[in-house]
Amino acid sequence: MALVTMTVNGERVSREVEPRTLLVEFLRYELGLTGTHVGCDTSQCGCCVVQIDGESVKSCTVLAVQCDGAEVTTIEGLAQNGELHPLQRAFNEHHGLQCGFCTPGMIMSALDLLKRNPDPSEREVREWLEGNFCRCTGYHNIVKAIRAAAQQMRAAG
Repeated sequence: MALVTMTVNGERVSREVEPRTLLVEFLRYELGLTGTHVGCDTSQCGCCVVQIDGESVKSCTVLAVQCDGAEVTTIEGLAQNGELHPLQRAFNEHHGLQCGFCTPGMIMSALDLLKRNPDPSEREVREWLEGNFCRCTGYHNIVKAIRAAAQQMRAAG
């Protein structure tokens, strides 16, 4: 067993874990943060994307012990004071989800994109999301939602 301490959604947490425990398992089963999904077990789908120290990472590719001392943000950590993040609102308003299974990973990936590029083109959004699969939509509304959120975030400053 190994002791791991990290900040998750602004809260410092420490747990004893098996050294082989994946971050996605730690988040879901140790902390009860089930918004981070396991979709493929092969790191292909992107349903498990979280932010580690401000960058989007597939949490099924990282061991929890590798995140010792890190700051991790999951989909549950985006809403503040009961107010949805602009990306969460835009996905709802622009019908960027159907079953919702891929949505947390899409939003967490898009958050990283918008930090790097606050005004991405449709092509840039589609290229950024190449590692995130949705089996319900044709991505059109997902791209539309991300671009709408980008516009809202730029306007808010």
